[in-house]
Amino acid sequence: MRSLADELEWVTAHVFRKTTATILENAGQTPRQVADQLGHAHTSTTVDDYFGRRRRNPEAADHLEAAMRHIHDRDRDAPAGPEP
Repeated sequence: MRSLADELEWVTAHVFRKTTATILENAGQTPRQVADQLGHAHTSTTVDDYFGRRRRNPEAADHLEAAMRHIHDRDRDAPAGPEP
């Protein structure tokens, strides 16, 4: 039986850092502020490697949200294991 860890094996440190950069960019943080959070000396690294293209894809966002909701709902509804 696959565990939640198996389902999330695609999540790497780089994926998490890109997610952090995206959240901060969408919140209106400047490239300098995001670069500082990620520890980049040059904002060009942040913009080139971590910021997404300016074209938005609402359909992709809907698919991602549905996938995450499915995982969240499945795990929330799973019976609790034995208490330690």
